[in-house]
Amino acid sequence: MVADQNLRPIDDADDDAGLGAAGSAEVGPQVAFGPLSDLAGFMLRLTQVQVYEAFFAAFDARDVRPGRIGILVAVAHNPGIRQGVLADALHIKWSNMAKTVRLLESDGLIERRVPASDRRAVELRPTRTGRNLVRRVLPAIQANDRAATAVLSESEREMLMRLLHKLAGHEDRTDGGA
Repeated sequence: MVADQNLRPIDDADDDAGLGAAGSAEVGPQVAFGPLSDLAGFMLRLTQVQVYEAFFAAFDARDVRPGRIGILVAVAHNPGIRQGVLADALHIKWSNMAKTVRLLESDGLIERRVPASDRRAVELRPTRTGRNLVRRVLPAIQANDRAATAVLSESEREMLMRLLHKLAGHEDRTDGGA
């Protein structure tokens, strides 16, 4: 077997470049991420993957998917919200939002209305079926989220949520959830 010449063991000389094993956060039995462990985006991404894996394990993907249920819950809490406003708030491309809204509409979960005051806009409203789905699955989603953060004490979880709201620019929001 021929070793890749671009790969070499990390030695003490590498410590000067900040690449040594000392101080590296370990994930799994043999993976050290080095300076990546100090990047908020990297750690948020790893955490998101773990939370989504727990979500998909708990829910039937045909009925509840994170993106779709997130949009439906937001519409249920903001009936009449304009599609573009919601897309911007959720950082979703308008074209992707339009596709998801069409799917939610074809599933009978939301309805689209064009307001007389602005024929270019689209307002979204939950249907009765959509509201019932939100009422049915939201407690399970919240319980699943609690389970995904069970390694944290209640005060740690509250702090995490405050910090996430702050990072997202929502630190002044008091719209439910904790």
